[in-house]
Amino acid sequence: MNKKLVAALSGGAALMLALTGCSEDNSKKLNDWAKSFCDPAQAPFKQIQDANAAMQTADNGSTDSKKVQQTDSAAFQKISQAYSSLAKSLQQAGPPPTDQGKQAQENAVKELNSLSKGYADLQKQVNSLDTSDKLKFADGLRDLSNGINKLNKQSEAAFKNLEAGDVGAAMAKQKGCQNQAASGSPVPTPSKKS
Repeated sequence: MNKKLVAALSGGAALMLALTGCSEDNSKKLNDWAKSFCDPAQAPFKQIQDANAAMQTADNGSTDSKKVQQTDSAAFQKISQAYSSLAKSLQQAGPPPTDQGKQAQENAVKELNSLSKGYADLQKQVNSLDTSDKLKFADGLRDLSNGINKLNKQSEAAFKNLEAGDVGAAMAKQKGCQNQAASGSPVPTPSKKS
């Protein structure tokens, strides 16, 4: 079950990966803007990836529920902090120099902050799960997974607008965004605990 939760979490990271779209514009302004976002974004991207990996390896089906709970709680906290950092980086970078850049940036910052709050809420929820009953715990994780999917769906539109056209191409040229795109997110096979 925990692997299904990780797969849902990976969706949030995938949304951030979507920022590295493709196009053929070499505008200095766009490249400068992309660098101002991608350089500081590299650390939060890695934080999300590491948290996802920790959750993926924490539950092999026989792992103690308390240990899974602790791992997931720590991962949710890291992901919440990472999305908050990404929102700050995007805010500090300012709007991309495009026609709809200001609106796209504002929407994406709002969604990143919403994701940060959502993962902080998920941390509270996972901390409150009953670990003494493995089946109840698995059901609780399933409910959390549904919450994660809902969070990710709410964020898609803003990211699609931010990554549109030349902005995505400029971001794809930056090391901080390239590394994230190249490494990707783990997409585990969903499993059920019984």
